[in-house]
Amino acid sequence: MQEDFKREVAQMAGEQGIMVDPCSMFDCQVKRIHEYKRQHLNVLHIITLYNRIKADPDMDMTPHSFIFGGKAAPGYFMAKLIIKLTNSVADVVNNDPDMNHRLKIFFLSDYNVKTGHIVYPMTDLSEQISLAGKEASGTGNMKFSMNGALTIGTLDGANIEILEEVGEENFFLFGLTVEEVMDLKAVGYDPMSYYLNNGELRQALDSISSGLFSNGDRELFRPLVDSLLHHDEYMLLADYESYIQCQDRVSRAYMDRDRNRMSILHVARIGKFSSDRSIGEYCDRIWNVKSQPVKLKWARVPDEGLVFRRSK
Repeated sequence: MQEDFKREVAQMAGEQGIMVDPCSMFDCQVKRIHEYKRQHLNVLHIITLYNRIKADPDMDMTPHSFIFGGKAAPGYFMAKLIIKLTNSVADVVNNDPDMNHRLKIFFLSDYNVKTGHIVYPMTDLSEQISLAGKEASGTGNMKFSMNGALTIGTLDGANIEILEEVGEENFFLFGLTVEEVMDLKAVGYDPMSYYLNNGELRQALDSISSGLFSNGDRELFRPLVDSLLHHDEYMLLADYESYIQCQDRVSRAYMDRDRNRMSILHVARIGKFSSDRSIGEYCDRIWNVKSQPVKLKWARVPDEGLVFRRSK
């Protein structure tokens, strides 16, 4: 069934002139566009892969299709710039023959609930990469897990509970913890030091600054790059190396048949997030109401056969 949904998304991409391989790993991040959700960290990973392939066109790698979706608030300039960067990187990557179908990017237009019905079951890797301590809960990560997608994420929001249920060995964990974030900010976080001391990070940001993804325009993405180098409120640069190393582990796992076992365990162990349990706990802990048994009986309904009907 997953293959059917993958083909449907590949067809949607094809209608926009983007040839997506349904057999590639579908790496998805669909959610509200916001700096704390760090879609631009995902983009930095894509640029890192792009730079690796350009340096070694014959390198062996897991074919990736990166799927993005989501909307920014009307007045949120930086979020809109992240959308622009994602699509500008896509324009370059998708049309570079050196990528040879190993790297594709597709930004879903007008992402909504209807589209989500396709995205959740077709995803191989779910991106839940907010800075630890910033996500109140998150529900998209639950939907992805229930449909068998593996998760790459930080110790943030519902990721923590998902990890507890599926087991750390079936979760791709990276990044700073809440305590580490607070400690680093307390002593004075310096994003520039990470830029200077990590060659791939420096190359990725320099690629953006050079105008490579903006037809030579060095000013278009300057606000985004300057924000990361001099402020980086959501600490992308601090988490970059851990994220890239974790993504490399994901790629190796995808080529291993054991990923099927990991996916099945996600589905089998995610029952805690059912609405039945959630509503039951609200009744006990918040509303202080008692559940009432509902008597059911069989009824024969035309064109439906035997079904349950509430007793009168």
